[in-house]
Amino acid sequence: MRYLCLLLVIPLMLQWGCESGNAQTTAEKKARPEYALVIHGGAGAIKKSKMTPELEKAYRAALETALQAGETILKEGGAAQDAVIAAIQSMEENPLFNSGKGAVLTNQGKAELDASFMDGKSRNSGAVAGVRTIKSPIAAARLVMDSSKHVMMSGEGAEIFAKSYGLEMVENDYFITEKRKSQLARILEGQMASQAGMKKKYGTVGCAALDKEGNLAAGTSTGGMMNKRYGRVGDAPIIGAGTYADNASCAVSCTGHGEYFIRNVVAYDVAARMSYLEESLEKAANYIIMDKLKAINASGGLIAVDKDGNIAMPFNSSGMYRGYAKSTGERFIGIYHDEE
Repeated sequence: MRYLCLLLVIPLMLQWGCESGNAQTTAEKKARPEYALVIHGGAGAIKKSKMTPELEKAYRAALETALQAGETILKEGGAAQDAVIAAIQSMEENPLFNSGKGAVLTNQGKAELDASFMDGKSRNSGAVAGVRTIKSPIAAARLVMDSSKHVMMSGEGAEIFAKSYGLEMVENDYFITEKRKSQLARILEGQMASQAGMKKKYGTVGCAALDKEGNLAAGTSTGGMMNKRYGRVGDAPIIGAGTYADNASCAVSCTGHGEYFIRNVVAYDVAARMSYLEESLEKAANYIIMDKLKAINASGGLIAVDKDGNIAMPFNSSGMYRGYAKSTGERFIGIYHDEE
C-alpha cells in the first residue's frame, strides 16, 4: 500500500514542480522589461562647482536626445544593434562629447578616432582605431563586424575599407572645434613637448541595449586622450576591454583611463563574474569599478544592461554623463554622484 501511494503521489509532485517552474519562468519573463537602453558620455573630473547652468542643461539635453534616438528604435521592435548605433551617432555628432565632432586632438593637432561594436547574440564584433576621415567611427566598427572576416582595422586601411562600402567620409577638420584647439594650445604652451599634457583626459561615449527579442548589443566611440602621441590606442576599440556583449549575461561599454581598462579587461570581466561567480550585474560592475580599479588608482566607469533588463552605471571619478530608459517608463539622466 505504501508503495502504491508513492507511485500515485510522485507523478503529482513532478507535475506540481513543473507547473511551479513554468509559473516562475512566466513571472520572470513578465518582470523583464520589453527593452532597456543605457548610455554614457564619458567619465572624468566633472565637478558641479565648475559647471555653468547653461552647460549642464546642454549636456542633459544631449543625453536625452541620444536616449530618444536609441529608444525610438527599441520601442518599435527594432534590434539592439540598431539602437546602439543610433544613440552613439547622436553623441558622435554633438561637439560636447569626445567622439566624432568635438573629439580631443593629438599632439599634431589632428582628430584620431577609435570605436568598437559587439553583438550579444552571435558574439561577433568589429572595431576601428586611429581613423581620421570616417564621419561615424561606430558605423565603421559595425561594418567591420558585418562585412569583413576581421575584428579590428586601423588607420588608412580602415578608411579605405569604409569608403569602399559607401560610408560617409569627411576632412579631418570636420571633427575639430575651436574649444579643442584652445585646450591643446594651452597644454603645449604650458608643457612644451613633454608628455605631461597626456594626463589631461576626456571621456568617451557608449551605449548598451536589450531589445524585445532578448538580444544584447554594445558599442563605444572616442577621440581618445588629449595630446596623445605615437599612435596611442586606448580601450575603446578593444573588445573585452572597452566593449563586450553576450546574450547569456550582459552588454557593457566603458569609459576612463584606457590603459588600466585594457590591463584589467574590464568589459569582459563584468560578464565573466556574472557567468562564473553567478554575481548580479550590479555586484559585478560595482566590484570592478569601485574596488578592483579604485585600488590601483584607475579612474573611470562603465554602463551595462543584463539579459533581464537590469542596469548598472558605476563610476569612481567625480562625474559621469549617463542615462537609461526602459519600456516600463523608467527614465534617468545624471552627471554627478548625488543623482540616483
